[in-house]
Amino acid sequence: MLTLVFFWFGISVPLVFVGGYVGFRKPALEDPVKTNKVPRQIPEQAWYMNPVFSILIGGILPFGAVFVELYFILPSIWLNQFYYMLSFLFLVLIILIITCAEITIVLCYFQLCSEDYLWWWRSYLTSGSSALYVFLYATFYFFTKLEITKLVSVLLYFGCMLIASYAFFVVTGTIGFYACFWFTRLIYSS
Repeated sequence: MLTLVFFWFGISVPLVFVGGYVGFRKPALEDPVKTNKVPRQIPEQAWYMNPVFSILIGGILPFGAVFVELYFILPSIWLNQFYYMLSFLFLVLIILIITCAEITIVLCYFQLCSEDYLWWWRSYLTSGSSALYVFLYATFYFFTKLEITKLVSVLLYFGCMLIASYAFFVVTGTIGFYACFWFTRLIYSS
């Protein structure tokens, strides 16, 4: 308990104040172009530019990048098997970062070409939607590989996999948003 209190007051609280100090001293981001105060009407979009469709399609490739690793990681967590490919896991992480950035930039470019300027949340949700596929795979793994019958164990499994999927959503969504943010600043500044 004392260790947790030390981590909280000795590490977390000082880092919050240091981050706040650095954040307030940093200059605000300037837009590369002048924007109109009155937003333009977004024209009618094609069926494949529907936000739900493009978000769900955008999550398939990042999930495909980590699918093989999930096949090895889930048994090491839930079936007490040893996972020994940590260097390969790092390589898959790099591939995941590149895949999230690329698919989000491509879909953001298509969106901007069709004059839809509301890209902020869609860029976050596009690569973040791969977490939905991770959770669906975890559900498939539960019904095909595990033999859990007790309610508490089922709740523990789905609770842990929900937290892991949410963490995956936050990480991949952040990668996608920053990639699109960099991309839009780059194309509109030239």
